[in-house]
Amino acid sequence: MRRRLGLSDAVVIGLGSMIGAGIFAALAPAARAAGAGLPAGLVVAAVIAYCNATSSARLAARYPVSGGTYVYGRARLGEFWGFLAGWSFVVGKTASCAAMALTVGVYVWPERAHAVAVAAVVTMTAVNYRGVEKSAEVTRIVVAVVLGVLAAVVVAAFTTGHTDTGRLAVDDEVSFGGILQSAGLLFFAFAGYARIATLAEEVRDPARTIPRAIPLALAITLAVYTVIAVTALVVLGPRQLAEATAPLSQTVQATGVTWLEPVVRAGAAAAALGSLLALTLGVSRTALAMARDRYLPRALSAVHPRFGVPHRAEIVVGVVVAVVAATADVRSAIGFSSFGVLLYYAVANASARTLTAAENRPPRVIPVLGLFGCLVLAFTLPWTAVASGVAATAVGVAIYVVRFRARPRSSGKGAAS
Repeated sequence: MRRRLGLSDAVVIGLGSMIGAGIFAALAPAARAAGAGLPAGLVVAAVIAYCNATSSARLAARYPVSGGTYVYGRARLGEFWGFLAGWSFVVGKTASCAAMALTVGVYVWPERAHAVAVAAVVTMTAVNYRGVEKSAEVTRIVVAVVLGVLAAVVVAAFTTGHTDTGRLAVDDEVSFGGILQSAGLLFFAFAGYARIATLAEEVRDPARTIPRAIPLALAITLAVYTVIAVTALVVLGPRQLAEATAPLSQTVQATGVTWLEPVVRAGAAAAALGSLLALTLGVSRTALAMARDRYLPRALSAVHPRFGVPHRAEIVVGVVVAVVAATADVRSAIGFSSFGVLLYYAVANASARTLTAAENRPPRVIPVLGLFGCLVLAFTLPWTAVASGVAATAVGVAIYVVRFRARPRSSGKGAAS
């Protein structure tokens, strides 16, 4: 495909994937798990995300083609591990896309949330179909709007005298297991930097651009998340935040700045749209790579001759996400998605562990900590998320066995080399 994205475009796409998903969707479930220990969960999630980002950046520079960890796992660990990563990504991120579409519906028109969600999916699929440059331009606007709204929430909170730093105090109800569970849920929000790696085939000078873009996008997101999480806690307190359906809207209500609430709702919808736009980009590119290797139908590997995008994969992904968005629940999708994404990054870290010094490997501790952390966080998620994640993984393994036996053995090495 055509290499059109520079450093700023790649950073913006990463920000569009991350900023919004965590703040407007995962903050309340994470507070329910950790209470006042939410900031600690945020730090744990950020540390694991940094390890994953570093491993992903080094691998993406080594393998600058579409597919992300699907490609890395195949090249470094073998076909099965690459497939497992690709399957986990596609399944988990399809749930993420549906969650973001439903977030748009809940904020824009709660009574018709599912219908609005489907319309959002159709619209964002159409934008992506026109080419990745269009997607980067739209994402840049969305990120600017969302950052402005979040800044307004912070200013309103700290200038109206409704904050209480005592609400940050950790009590006996906060447990280590709860902090780990909150970290796993918040990881859902940090996973957006993968979009940069999966777009490697469309980035200019990927060996230089990707290793710079991923940590930069992650650092900006962590700073924003920390400020917003602390703001919500000092205004609402851990219990009220845990029960909130729209945490930032309720934060604004508590400050008495009522005129800002509709602005926050509009910002939430914009954030979810930005995440949906970037997430569908990543899912379609991984589907493209898997189709090239015949683990998914070969027709999905087609690239549009004019727009330079995997148009069939984008349409199929859009249809699947629209169906899920029409029937799914937002909160249950978060845990399911987190399990798949954590498994995906476990494979990424295991792959990075095999890089040599000549291949610019990361310090040994980074992929080891990332691998261990991903597995721990995955299995400390709510039991329903773990059960559904294990079931989805089992389905993927069955598909791999069938496809591996059916396809020619010589066809499996193209994309990884």
